[in-house]
Amino acid sequence: MRNLVVLGGSSHPDFTEKICNRLGISEGKTRLSKFSNNETSVEMKESVRGKDVYIIQSACGSVNDNFIELLIMINGCKIASAKRITAVIPHFPYSRQPDVPFKQSGAPLTFLPPQTPQYQPNQPNKAEDVSKQLMRKLGHQAAIQQQEEEEPKKKTPYREWRARPGVLIADLLTCAGADHVITMDLHDAQYPGFFDCPVDNLTSLYTVIKYIRLNIPDYSTAVLVSPDAGGAKRATSIAEKLFMDFALVHKERMKAHSQKKESMLVGDVRGRNCILIDDITDTSYTITKAARLLREKGAKKIYALVSHAILSADAIEHIGESCIDELIVSNSVPQDQHMTHPKIKVFDVSPLFSEAIRRTHFGESLSKLFEAEN
Repeated sequence: MRNLVVLGGSSHPDFTEKICNRLGISEGKTRLSKFSNNETSVEMKESVRGKDVYIIQSACGSVNDNFIELLIMINGCKIASAKRITAVIPHFPYSRQPDVPFKQSGAPLTFLPPQTPQYQPNQPNKAEDVSKQLMRKLGHQAAIQQQEEEEPKKKTPYREWRARPGVLIADLLTCAGADHVITMDLHDAQYPGFFDCPVDNLTSLYTVIKYIRLNIPDYSTAVLVSPDAGGAKRATSIAEKLFMDFALVHKERMKAHSQKKESMLVGDVRGRNCILIDDITDTSYTITKAARLLREKGAKKIYALVSHAILSADAIEHIGESCIDELIVSNSVPQDQHMTHPKIKVFDVSPLFSEAIRRTHFGESLSKLFEAEN
């Protein structure tokens, strides 16, 4: 392919190599290093002038360092007069911190600002004279002043708030010089709206469907389960395409004034295999808790398919001790150290990104990547 350069960051070199092999090109030459004070250094070892550049960097490991490295690589290509710069980010950083506040249940806040009172012009009361109106007004003001002196002043507590870096991350990428962003399975659908450049949010939906058809025995009799309400739409979409039954793990407060939430299962899984579907698992708390509930309700074998398996902290130990029989994850983040685990299997999404890069380079439509394979 002419005028196409694929550069890889330090976060996921194996993923970059697979994409280049599938495209039939060699990886662009760069030198990525750090100074003694941990500042990132990027050197371009080949010319990118007038070329279509794709920079591959995933949000894993040292997320902040990898993101800064991506920004420096984008800016370096922009200064070197690249024709177009596309940031290919399989797992997008800070995707779980949107700018729109959400409730604890996962639904966006729906409250409205206080309604503006209707304007009512002051009309003089002709029935009473001015002296009576003045005495009534003075008496009312005195009563209010006395009430304020009697009641102690209550200090309003400070309401905590959380910084939401969604727009900031988008602005940093565009200001660095990114003309296009390609990612996969964003946690929040609102994220592309933060960008001033095109964003292609690929989906691993059909890769997951293909894996279920080829690798899970008797999948047609199994039940697809969403571990929370936020992933219900994704799980139901897969269930409809595979003509499978669907169940949902729902959290609710059993008592009105209690902060403790209890999980309840909506659907019947007794005596059947279950397939949990989720987009991200970090500490694996949500998915292992859902698996335990399914086992208590009589489920036989439990599979779990996850798009982005970060598996930080003690996630591997939790999965090993959980009721999950098989955890299938994508290689959007490196999984080399988890491949030896008996419960973990990996499916490859690099063909999806390589085809997106090829189609984008030649100006073809990406709509075929969002259609089911027969």
